[in-house]
Order: sequence, then C-alpha cells, then structure tokens
Amino acid sequence: MTDQAPATEITEITEITDTAEDEAPGPELLRVEGLVKRFPGVLALDGVSFDLHAGEVHVLLGENGAGKSTLIKCLAGVYQPDGGQVFVDGNPVHLNTTAQAEALGIATIHQEFNLVPQLSIAENVMLGRQPRRFGMIDKRATIAAARRALERVGLTVDPRTPVRSLGVARQQLVEIAKALSLDARVLILDEPTAALADDEVDRLLELMSELRETGVGMVFISHHLDEIRRIGHRVTVLRDGRSVGTVPARTPSGELVRLMVGRSIESLYPRERGDAGTALLTVEGLTRTGSFDNINLTVHAGEVVGLAGLVGAGRTEVLRAVFGADTYGEGNVAVRGKNIPKHDVHAAIGAGLGLVPEDRKAQGLVLGASVGENLGMVSLRAATRAGLVDRKRLKAIAVAAVQDLSIRTPGIGALVKNLSGGNQQKVVMGKWLAADPAVLLLDEPTRGVDVGAKVEIYQLVNKLTASGRGVLLVSSDLPEVLGMCDRILVMAHGRLVGELTHEEATQDAVMALAVQEVESTRAR
Repeated sequence: MTDQAPATEITEITEITDTAEDEAPGPELLRVEGLVKRFPGVLALDGVSFDLHAGEVHVLLGENGAGKSTLIKCLAGVYQPDGGQVFVDGNPVHLNTTAQAEALGIATIHQEFNLVPQLSIAENVMLGRQPRRFGMIDKRATIAAARRALERVGLTVDPRTPVRSLGVARQQLVEIAKALSLDARVLILDEPTAALADDEVDRLLELMSELRETGVGMVFISHHLDEIRRIGHRVTVLRDGRSVGTVPARTPSGELVRLMVGRSIESLYPRERGDAGTALLTVEGLTRTGSFDNINLTVHAGEVVGLAGLVGAGRTEVLRAVFGADTYGEGNVAVRGKNIPKHDVHAAIGAGLGLVPEDRKAQGLVLGASVGENLGMVSLRAATRAGLVDRKRLKAIAVAAVQDLSIRTPGIGALVKNLSGGNQQKVVMGKWLAADPAVLLLDEPTRGVDVGAKVEIYQLVNKLTASGRGVLLVSSDLPEVLGMCDRILVMAHGRLVGELTHEEATQDAVMALAVQEVESTRAR
C-alpha cells in the first residue's frame, strides 16, 4: 500500500509574472492578448495572453480541458476567437483560415493526425504544395522534397508508402515532417512526442534545438515535465481557460503541477500493491507470422502486468490478438480457464475482456455520438430485453461514469468529439469499467493525458485490481511501466525476451532486454 498523503487543495489562482533568467532570445514573433473562445455551454478560453520570441520555445502547460488545444486552433486559423487579439510581428491579424496562418509563417502540428490515409507519405507531406512541371504535378520532385523532410525527422521509409500502412509513431513523424517542410517562423507543436519512442523524442528535441538556433519560435505543448526542462525557455500555465501565469522552464516540477491542477500531487505513480490471486488471463504460444512469435503470459487477479518494449516490438499486435480484434495463426487465449475463439471480439467481451485501444478516436469512440451513447456501448446488450433498450439504465450508467471519472462535459448529451483528449480517454475507460471486465487491456492509456488525469487513471487501475480484476498494460512511458506494474514482460522483435518483478525492474534493466537482437521474424 502507498503512504500517499492527501492532496492539498489550492483554492486561489496564483499570479506569477515572467521571471525567466534570460532576456527573450530574439524579437517578438507572436503575441496573444485576452483571447476568448466560446462553444455551446463551454467557455473554452477566458482571456488568455502570452507571447513568443524568435529562437524561443514557449511551453503551454495545463490539464486536459484547460484550453491549450483550443488556443492553438485559434492560432492555426481553425477556430476564430470571440474576443481578444492576435499579433504577428507586432501587427494585429485575423486568422480566418489555415492558409492565412501558414502565409504568415505559422505552422501547426495538431494533437490528432491530419493525414489522408489513402495517400502516400509524399502526397501528405506536400499536400497542396506539390511541385509542378508543364502544369502537371511533378511526382519525382514531390517524392524528393518529401524525402528531404523525412530525413529531418530521422524517418527512413519510402515516401511512396501509403500512410495507412504506418503505425501511430511513424504517422506522427510524418505530421512533423509536413510542418517542418513549410519553413515556418512560428512552429506550434501540440503534444508531438506523445506517440514517440525515446530515441524518436530525442531526435525531435534535437530538431527543435536546431530550429531554435535559426531563429524559429516554437509553441510547445507537452505533459512531460522532463521534456519541458530540456527544451523550454518559458512556461505559460493554463487552468480552466485562463492563463494562470508565466514562469521559467526551470521551475520545480512540484510548483508546475500545483499551478496546473490547483493542488499538490504527492505521488505521480500511486500504485497500491497487493497479493496476486488466481489466474484470470492465460495466453499460450500465441503466434502470427511477421508480427509476434510464441507469446506466453498470465495475468492474475489483483495484478498489473506490463508489456514493455520499443515501438515495433509487437506489443499492440499482441493485445489486439488477445482481444480478438485481429487474428493469429497458432496459440490459445483463455479467461478464467475458458478458451476464447480466435478473432471473436464478442466472445472476448463475453468472457470478461476489455480493450482500451492505442488510438482512441479511430478505435475507441464514435465521435459523432454523445458522451452518454459512448459510455453505454459495451453495456448495450446487457441493457436490452426482448429487443427493447432500457434507456433509463444506460443513462444511469453514463451519469455514474461521468461522476466517478470526473469527466469534464456539459452533459451526457454533449458530442464526445467536442471533449478534450484526456476527457475522451476517460470516456473510453468508462465504457469498459461499466461492463465490469475480469481483465482490462490498456494500450497507451495515458498518451496525451495531463499529470492530474494520469493520476486519476492510475487510481482507477488501483480500484480495478483491489476488486480482484487484472490489468495488462502496454505503455511507451517507461517510468509509468516501472511505477504501476507488478511484473514487467519485455518484448523485442515480436518475442518475449524477459520478465522482471517490480523489485527487479529498472529503466536500464528493461532497456537492456528491449534492445537485444532476437532471431525471429521481426514485428512490423
């Protein structure tokens, strides 16, 4: 059990002026004064102000729903503010379209992908800007330009490859290459490292450092405080749509968290460990040629088991095969001793499995449906009698989930697509928790989620395991794996290469296993 002290509530917003050690690196590129943005039932921005200088990385920090993504969409020309003013080079501007923003030298990498899956990488990178020859698109020049952009982010892949064939991490790198190809003076990055492995994060931060030296100003949104210290100059903290204040990037983590969430958080990984019970999930000899080979694992009641490894190791593929979302060639999956047919999601759910997928928007939510409808989807069959849906029961499930998970929404009738990323993730978690699974499979459950919301998700994990359920966790956030898992299974090239107990596990021990070579068909 943890000895975590109760969180200290902060009731007043602390006003902090800019106390950065050094003067701004260069002339002012961008300034925002008193920006206001309203949506039906929501005041998303309530007088936000900040500025950006040449050669500076200015970090925007805040909880999910604090207004960060809304702010950058106003700067990108996606949304038009209802009040306040944006200045570029000291001149007031109105950014009515993304084309206007780009013409002023503002390029944006959004939190969610803006790629066309059916097109190639080159076509996505150069979309709308393809080189022409004799009035026709010059495919050779397009591919060459895209290849140069990809080289800048360290992505060695054929530019003619369809984007839909790439994993999440590589799609994110394509987004970054696309933005860098614009040669922008102001680069806005909305959580660009959320889907990247450690080496890819290092490459991106190196790129940002190189761009900074050339005078590019960057607005950087990240929930990773170590990244903020590595690359940032100043941090503007947002809370409830307001700019709380601006502090140096060297400000202690505890103070940044206190400003962001309004309270002190004593433990970032509040795992409550108990004794493991009976086996709930058993996987034997799971194999799919080209993806994973001879996977054997067990998850017991009251236990969190982590699947660690580098991007491409095959972790997500294993989770999806166990859940029945994808098929496999050989092996067996059993819940509470009962075998589950392969590639049968309904059987997996009926047996007591749930899956929180890696890509919440594409795989975990129906964006055009309401919060309540999404929360009730897994429980729909149980709430149906003689062909009639018990809507009162589904409403009660949704209301309880919103309250228990602290989902920020105007109501259960609000469209889930209008929620922040963190609150969307809570909806995905909530629909499975309502179904009371025996084992919950979590694939990158805190990606793009702020520190406060992460702790809330960890507490949900504790609640699950304390009630005798099990959790199988895939995460690229190694401190998260170390902090929350009771056992860690390490994958490399589609195979399990080692197992570590919580006491044995360190970052060095996990990485030493993850990078070793395995003589097998490599996972794609």
